[in-house]
Amino acid sequence: MMDRLIYIAMTGAKHASQQQATVANNLANASTPGFKEQLAASRAVAAVGGAGYASRSFTLEQTIGTDFSAGALQTTGRDLDIALKTDGFFAVQTSSGEAYTRAGGLQVDANGILRSRSGDPVLGDAGPITIPENSKISIGADGTVSAASISNPSQANQVGRIKLVKPDERTLDRGADGLFRPRDGQPAPVNETVQLASGALESSNVNAVGQLVKMIDYQRNYDMQVRLLQAADQNARAAAAVMSLS
Repeated sequence: MMDRLIYIAMTGAKHASQQQATVANNLANASTPGFKEQLAASRAVAAVGGAGYASRSFTLEQTIGTDFSAGALQTTGRDLDIALKTDGFFAVQTSSGEAYTRAGGLQVDANGILRSRSGDPVLGDAGPITIPENSKISIGADGTVSAASISNPSQANQVGRIKLVKPDERTLDRGADGLFRPRDGQPAPVNETVQLASGALESSNVNAVGQLVKMIDYQRNYDMQVRLLQAADQNARAAAAVMSLS
């Protein structure tokens, strides 16, 4: 009996701690543009292993997905800041292939490559987009990137078009870098319905107050599991004392 109690309480404490880590990550990114809240849950799983195991179960932490709801749009006035006004993502090139994000704080590196907030090249119709030197950038609602010479801003030329996609969110996996990738490894096609706004950023959709409430709840759950472990230890010591007297 004590063995079952210790096992259940131990796994419960372990996964309550893991859920706290998920909430802590959400809180750490509450002000990160384009960040999407991680959702985590746990479930009871029956232990399988032969006679006597039918009454045993353990807790399994399960990340059930991502909250893809849109964050609020914040106007910045910066030409390279973009925010998606509809569902969808823009594509970037990573070392492991094409990935998707909504974090639109773009930048241009020393070689003129348009890059995302995390430093990944932004993909266009023909690969990474290159910006001419000494140019003023404008980005259209359909992702069209135009560059005009600073000396002659009225003459703008299209240099690329940001790849905007709208894959089924249920088919995406979230990476440790916060980017989303197709589970089947196949790049999503361009979607003409995806629209963006320039001079703005999408804020994180994390509700900091709600996450703090979850943190308290998970901490209390963790404390309860630890108290069960302590109770099991005390009961085992009392039983051992009775056995020694007999």
